[in-house]
Amino acid sequence: MKTNRLNANVVAGLMLGMVLVAMLFVTTPSGKAIPAFSRKYGTSCTTCHNNYPELNDFGLAFKKNGFKFPKDDETFVKQEPVMLGSKAQKEAFPGAVYPGEIPGTIPISFRYEGNFNWNAQQPAALVAAGGYVPRTDLFVPNTFTIISAGSFGPNFSFWIDDDISAGGTGQGGGLGDAYLKYNDLGHYFHLPTNALNVRFGQFELDLPFTNARTPYLTGYDILGEGALAQGPACSSTPPVVTVCGTTNNPFILGTPQRGIEFGGSPNNGNFVWSAAFVDGTNAAYGTGPANTARNSKDVYLHTSYQFNLERDPESRHGIQAAGPTGPRDHTSIRVGAFYYHGTNQQNFGGTLYGFGDTINDPFYRAGAEVRFKYRKLELYGVGLHGHDNNHLVDTEAGTIVPTNAVTFNGGFVVGNYWLYPWLIATMRYDFVNSPSDAINNTYQSDTRNRFSPGYQILVRANIKIVGEYDRLWNKPYASGTGTLYYRPNVFLTGIDYVF
Repeated sequence: MKTNRLNANVVAGLMLGMVLVAMLFVTTPSGKAIPAFSRKYGTSCTTCHNNYPELNDFGLAFKKNGFKFPKDDETFVKQEPVMLGSKAQKEAFPGAVYPGEIPGTIPISFRYEGNFNWNAQQPAALVAAGGYVPRTDLFVPNTFTIISAGSFGPNFSFWIDDDISAGGTGQGGGLGDAYLKYNDLGHYFHLPTNALNVRFGQFELDLPFTNARTPYLTGYDILGEGALAQGPACSSTPPVVTVCGTTNNPFILGTPQRGIEFGGSPNNGNFVWSAAFVDGTNAAYGTGPANTARNSKDVYLHTSYQFNLERDPESRHGIQAAGPTGPRDHTSIRVGAFYYHGTNQQNFGGTLYGFGDTINDPFYRAGAEVRFKYRKLELYGVGLHGHDNNHLVDTEAGTIVPTNAVTFNGGFVVGNYWLYPWLIATMRYDFVNSPSDAINNTYQSDTRNRFSPGYQILVRANIKIVGEYDRLWNKPYASGTGTLYYRPNVFLTGIDYVF
């Protein structure tokens, strides 16, 4: 089937129009962004972000330090906190409540995102079967988010974000991160500053690159991959089906988890580690008997090290490197590894053999990361391997026996280039190799690839125009001549602002 292609003149016209609008904005005097931390410190969003919500070197140090400036924080605060107690109470502890503090103003910020979508034309057979998607759609996902974050004194910090509305008028969103963190717990064990911290609540795992707060319009495909072994029945005679069985695991690595995490970034912060103990997954489990929650807890480990490549000693030891136009990110290479281990516990509630039947399928996700930064260029990528133990149900013998595991591999490679501090060209390549997806006829082949060129235009420090074209993989649809395939490519562009 011939692939539908986006009219080149339409794309060129849209992009030219967006750039011209951006030029009108950036040629006028720049305004100052006012989210919660900007108000507290009287500074611009660009202090912590080169391209929000992506953090620069200073922003990472600010976050690791419990949402406080890494050095001399009290001298930069423009909104004094409210003290909850006195020095005398501190000296009287434990005979008195230990004093604390709360922000001087309510630390709340808001974010809105809405995009224009252009969708590839769908085949007539797919439309007739009820798969219609409009060619154009305005202000999608039309998401409004409330964010509250700050510190409760020298050690405690907090973060809460919730999509109040997502997808349209009155549509409910969901809670993202909501945690409390205690910094420098290692102080009591005479460890280096911030060598041991702890946070608890609901939070995105300490992933190499955030999926919840990526600056791109779409998430990373491999971080949204699940494991499913359903499909044709297993056979020992040709053709042999190698992926089948009981695995029905809704776990998604990029989904926020509920649990407790220990971690740290001692000394200069180049070395980072974390170990989290979590419930497993907060994704929807569905309604079937094989989709119940589990009692076991999962473990996630992550560590990375950043090699600073700055030649100048002062820049190399600074929180940010020095440049001719002001501070900038260090020239550096970061490498790391991560590992997640859990057990997918499926309780069939006696429906399998007439008694309480539980199947335990252990699984793991293992991967590595690399990131390179040099002046205006940023390159990074992740590779990941997923492995789920799998079982077969022998209804005649009344037993459950191991069989071929459900596995997948994938990752992404990203390149960003700052043509100007306000104009960023982006390119992403996502890939997922999953034989079980192909067997379940979710996609045409084992591997699905996605190319996503795009742009980000900061018309102000807190307002940006974003764009992305996704060239997607082939998806199946039924027609009178059998199963055919088409690419549901999409072009997105819109606005994103915080206040």
